[in-house]
Amino acid sequence: MEDHIISVKNLSKQYQTAQASGVKNISFDIKRGHIVGIIGESGSGKSTLLKSIYGLVKADEGELQFNGKRILGPDEQLIPGHKEMKMVTQDFSLNIYAKVYDNIASMLSNTNLKSKQEKTQEMMERLHIDHLKDKKITELSGGEQQRVAIAKAMVSDTSVLLLDEPFSQVDALLKNQLRADIKRVAAETGITVILVSHDPADGLFLADELLILRQGELLQRGAPADIYNHPDHIYTAQILGNAVVLNADEALKLGLTVTQKHTLFYPEWVELKGGWNSRRFQVLDVYYKGFYEELLLERNGVKIRAIQLNRGAHKKNDHVQASVGRFLGYD
Repeated sequence: MEDHIISVKNLSKQYQTAQASGVKNISFDIKRGHIVGIIGESGSGKSTLLKSIYGLVKADEGELQFNGKRILGPDEQLIPGHKEMKMVTQDFSLNIYAKVYDNIASMLSNTNLKSKQEKTQEMMERLHIDHLKDKKITELSGGEQQRVAIAKAMVSDTSVLLLDEPFSQVDALLKNQLRADIKRVAAETGITVILVSHDPADGLFLADELLILRQGELLQRGAPADIYNHPDHIYTAQILGNAVVLNADEALKLGLTVTQKHTLFYPEWVELKGGWNSRRFQVLDVYYKGFYEELLLERNGVKIRAIQLNRGAHKKNDHVQASVGRFLGYD
């Protein structure tokens, strides 16, 4: 039997009956030590699910368990939240007038001051903020405050770290480094991490397992590579990889033989070729993406996108031979 630290069974929580909100009949297990990414657009129920797991939200139906024991709701305890979990929200919940060291150390008791000092120092070093220990929170950038909040949550032997949009206030330059640090620290400590994000790159980069939510329903779960390459729904492919979706008539115009109503493929599945055995497209536009370019192509009135690694090889208004190397069909 697999070692599950969190079990969610038939969980439902609705805020308003007039419109879709919350989550509906969701069930899944989370393995100890795994990083799980909950991905979905705004209003999909991500934060409701995270708060339910933590014990901040009372479920309408279903049950949540931590190590086989039921997680108590906010109406069943004086201070809502599970004692072996910590949640980092977008407001960080830091004492902005205190120093970095004091914010983190405040989570530890004074029964062993030497141990308290060592644990605090170790966690600051793991998240590369030890050089900030004497600075006040008001003197830090948003990314630095994010690291302090995560260090504060993890320093007290936390079993489960819950991250609600953890990179929303981190600029692009520092985002990848913070993702990598969280992944490394999780591996070193064995902590279980559950993160909520509207940015699929967070889950693809970090997670051992993804949960795709839409309008409160769990559409698909599995390893990031499996879900990306074998999406059960068009929505999954669109949110993870900005997929190209064609109707049956459009697919036929491109010579794609399908029996389903919709055809789907990612831009990187389009093969740019020099031979005339493939199909001729016009380059409508070229989008610079750094080390690669994305081409907007058109043929017979149908527009698709393709990845061009050899930058500058094809320019706007050029014609290029292209074929869709792989595609998926959906009804």
